[in-house]
Amino acid sequence: MQKRKNKKAAVKPFVNKKPETAAASAEDVKVREDAEYQRRFDRHFDELKWLYMEVYQNEWMFDELCKQMYRFYTERKKSLKQMDRDREQKPDWFKKNDMLGMMLYVDNFAGNLQGVKNKLDYLKESHVNYVHLMPLLKTPKGRSDGGYAVADFRQVQPELGTMDDLREVADACHERDMSVCMDFVMNHTSEDHEWAVRAKQGDGEYMSRYFFFHNYDIPAQFEKTVPQVFPTTAPGNFSYCQENGHYVMTTFYPYQWDLNYRNPRVFNEMMYNFLFFANAGIDVIRIDAVPYIWKELGTDCRNLPRVHTIVRMMRMIGEIVCPGILLLGEVVMEPSKVAPYFGTVEKPECHMLYNVTTMATMWNSVATRDARLLKKQMDILAALPKDYVYLNYLRCHDDIGWGLDYPTLRGWGMEERPHKQYINDFFTGTIEGSFSRGELYNADPVTGDARFCGTAASMCGVEKAGFEQDDEQMQHAIARDLMLHAFMFTQSGIPMLYSGDEVGQTNDYTYKEIPDKAPDSRYIHRGKFNWELVDQIKEEGSVSERIYHGLEHLEKIRAQEPVFVSNAVFYTLETYEQSIICVVRENEGERMIGLFNFSEFDKTAWINEADGVYQDLVTGKEMVAVAVGVPGNGFFWLKRKK
Repeated sequence: MQKRKNKKAAVKPFVNKKPETAAASAEDVKVREDAEYQRRFDRHFDELKWLYMEVYQNEWMFDELCKQMYRFYTERKKSLKQMDRDREQKPDWFKKNDMLGMMLYVDNFAGNLQGVKNKLDYLKESHVNYVHLMPLLKTPKGRSDGGYAVADFRQVQPELGTMDDLREVADACHERDMSVCMDFVMNHTSEDHEWAVRAKQGDGEYMSRYFFFHNYDIPAQFEKTVPQVFPTTAPGNFSYCQENGHYVMTTFYPYQWDLNYRNPRVFNEMMYNFLFFANAGIDVIRIDAVPYIWKELGTDCRNLPRVHTIVRMMRMIGEIVCPGILLLGEVVMEPSKVAPYFGTVEKPECHMLYNVTTMATMWNSVATRDARLLKKQMDILAALPKDYVYLNYLRCHDDIGWGLDYPTLRGWGMEERPHKQYINDFFTGTIEGSFSRGELYNADPVTGDARFCGTAASMCGVEKAGFEQDDEQMQHAIARDLMLHAFMFTQSGIPMLYSGDEVGQTNDYTYKEIPDKAPDSRYIHRGKFNWELVDQIKEEGSVSERIYHGLEHLEKIRAQEPVFVSNAVFYTLETYEQSIICVVRENEGERMIGLFNFSEFDKTAWINEADGVYQDLVTGKEMVAVAVGVPGNGFFWLKRKK
């Protein structure tokens, strides 16, 4: 393909000539800022235009995009521009070992945005410096998919507050050196969105922003190759629109209409929404369902090359207008399909990605007391470039899908369907030997597939032990909870807590009494934050106190030890014990050996690291790293003494 000639002058809506005034003035500031913008703009212009024209062949729309980018830059407030400059000087600011995130629902956590603002000191005291506010934009009642069916990208849900409230929360977080993350739902809008409403009326301009077909012929062809996301609760990938008599693509739910990114108007307007959020003070933009945003007939409409083109353009637009912000990609796929969303060193895409496979494999290790598959997953991650930053977590707002490495499991004599059945039976607590409690989501009796819902504490046994008033069980449950968090903290990247996990909050079954929530078992772990558990932190020996202060101790150690920086070298050692995984981290001459026992029984890690005396960072105990006995559900962070 022959490269097109670029006409930069046609898309420069700004000047950088110095005014003839000696004194510093607003005009001087404008000149300096225009020069700053020009530098960033020139750096990316050629590639941005090349990619845009390759996809859209529309120079007029590209010119509009450039002019709007400059407008958003000029509207970006002074404090955010200074933050951009600071982060440009320290591009690895988010890779430090003191990063700790927490995701929360505004209403569940504190009622509304002003309530969250008033509770920020609690988060700060909990060492949280990265707050993920779960979906809070305007959505229709009863058809929101947990807030992911956005009806207006510029309005907050009225019961949560206003955009000004969101800006206040962001400002208050920045005053406390905390970053703010929010979801950007790129793949679809609600059917109540203004575009969808006008499309229902037959307006061709707005119908072209979605995928409409006057009969089912083409949708039927799509269905041959496109998998279903929710085959039991929302079967098929198309829905019939009664108002205009057409079929519309709805990959997720019938009330979520897929956007057509072949239309440059869709891309431009969604980029303006992205920049609007950045200017509201959002530091991390979580790109929801990013693998789905490009559709092509005859494919599975997942992870197509144009998806990466769009994310790359988004990255460049951010680096031009608001280089202090980060892109977090939600790619719930196997590792081979996740890593490409980092892009390359020369052409990066997302700054961070979710470590979803490790999360699911951790829980598999809990149910099987077998860490072999987890070791293989860690070996895969260890081979990736150290600049890659993963967001690590035990639980999140969503269900757990068992996307495990089944070919490897099959080689160990475990077939996929019976293995999934065992895991689901274990975590729902329906088989002997289980300590977990929870519920299935989207169970398919034909395929045997199902996803699991439950809080981390309930999965670890806190709920069962509390119900049975069994102190020994509770001791194991708390140890298991802390061991899993310690393993998460040992991984490279940013650890993310789910609100309530820090105080051992268990499943909330009251969702079944709420008609809008009762059909969706994911609300079992989306219950209101129990502030009474925070009060119990002060009660020595309580479950909340033991978990909270146990985590706090680990968080402080992690923040102080350089071996936990994101780009440290890490690798695994063979322990010759299926229940124990060993992860080694090394940085600047320091070495730490992490040992984690996924069994409730005492086991021995048959390692032989006779290179000196080691000290457990958690207890202070000194030992040699040879044939180390690890208590049931226990762990060690062994740092080599100098």
